[in-house]
Amino acid sequence: MAENPSLENHRIKSFKNKGRDVETMRRHRNEVTVELRKNKRDEHLLKKRNVPQEESLEDSDVDADFKAQNVTLEAILQNATSDNPVVQLSAVQAARKLLSSDRNPPIDDLIKSGILPILVKCLERDDNPSLQFEAAWALTNIASGTSAQTQAVVQSNAVPLFLRLLHSPHQNVCEQAVWALGNIIGDGPQCRDYVISLGVVKPLLSFINPSIPITFLRNVTWVIVNLSFKQICTLILVDTVWALSYLTDGGNEQIQMVIDSGVVPFLVPLLSHQEVKVQTAALRAVGNIVTGTDEQTQVVLNCDVLSHFPNLLSHPKEKINKEAVWFLSNITAGNQQQVQAVIDAGLIPMIIHQLAKGDFGTQKEAAWAISNLTISGRKDQVEYLVQQNVIPPFCNLLSVKDSQVVQVVLDGLKNILIMAGEEASTIAEIIEECGGLEKIEVLQQHENEDIYKLAFEIIDQYFSGDDIDEDPSLIPEATQGGTYNFDPTANLQTKEFNF
Repeated sequence: MAENPSLENHRIKSFKNKGRDVETMRRHRNEVTVELRKNKRDEHLLKKRNVPQEESLEDSDVDADFKAQNVTLEAILQNATSDNPVVQLSAVQAARKLLSSDRNPPIDDLIKSGILPILVKCLERDDNPSLQFEAAWALTNIASGTSAQTQAVVQSNAVPLFLRLLHSPHQNVCEQAVWALGNIIGDGPQCRDYVISLGVVKPLLSFINPSIPITFLRNVTWVIVNLSFKQICTLILVDTVWALSYLTDGGNEQIQMVIDSGVVPFLVPLLSHQEVKVQTAALRAVGNIVTGTDEQTQVVLNCDVLSHFPNLLSHPKEKINKEAVWFLSNITAGNQQQVQAVIDAGLIPMIIHQLAKGDFGTQKEAAWAISNLTISGRKDQVEYLVQQNVIPPFCNLLSVKDSQVVQVVLDGLKNILIMAGEEASTIAEIIEECGGLEKIEVLQQHENEDIYKLAFEIIDQYFSGDDIDEDPSLIPEATQGGTYNFDPTANLQTKEFNF
């Protein structure tokens, strides 16, 4: 599966509009269950031996000594390790012929002889596809036996090599690998899950095309039947949803095409799918849709998408948290009704929690979500944000090394102060009491021109000392450095805001 596009790499083009006006902070939101188990009654459906109906051309080239006599296992074993490629191939063919017998093939005798590691080693011989084919055939027939015999093949580490042979340029080798894997999968759920975990499904599905011979297609179909239908569907679903996410990453026209297809109502419920891979793909797909216009965003919101986000924001995987906050940052960059939908869903406290406690990537997305709300939101919406105690964790990010995050936070703080109007002094108190003022003062020396100018403007307009609250309990004491320290006992939570 292709890697997700990096949110960090796409941040610069995540603005809805260029420039440094109010709209600058609004990002262009670019950013069934059938399980076949092995049992005696239907074992013949789950495992199959290769029994040649007629002599192959390759068989006619087998060394005459092996064809003319009843070859002993000792001779087969000895010659299978020969440095002479003709002798080695003849020995492996002889082993395969013994195992292809219609009546009582000596599977246990061959296993006890110690030939399994030799056959498995032959699977690595890309320089000799005929040897790979014969070894794979012999192992296929061993794996067609009892569970213990199949396990012997698995324990010899043959499965990864069979998976590798699915990419062989030689079709007969590929088909033989498919047959062998089908026998191993047919042994039961444990073997099946093991082979699936190593990635068998994608190469199997790739064989299904118009050019595949019918006999090969039958083998592929037989193996797929032996697989868990549920797991196959999950893998197909993941690939399908990722394909949709790539489509929706192509701009508003492609987003609209996906919307017009009617797929969104089916996509949104996947956000609560039990498979993390499906959740991740669905989150990126719907996230890309809400990078479009407000009207396109509303289509997703109309599908009750926000009801899935409490679980996504508290998900044990950080990657899910980050993508979820990124999604919400694009909603808070929307219109005021869309901002209110996030508030009504009870998600603001969860965003603030990620702002304070998430890993840095998630904190960065949360900073965008908060800053976007300070631009798109109404006064009462920004007031609610402050009441949720957003300012302390917001200010904590002023000391990070990421200049973009620092600027996003400064812009957000300035927007809150502007929105507060006559209550700006109260906001200034909170900023100072949580250590934000000290950080802003340091930023006046920042190498980034936009940052140091913005820091200077905030201090000049809101911390000049002219608008200090007259409440005696809040009268500051000047320090030697000329800054002010307000009463640390003041309870931020008890302050009332009425922007």
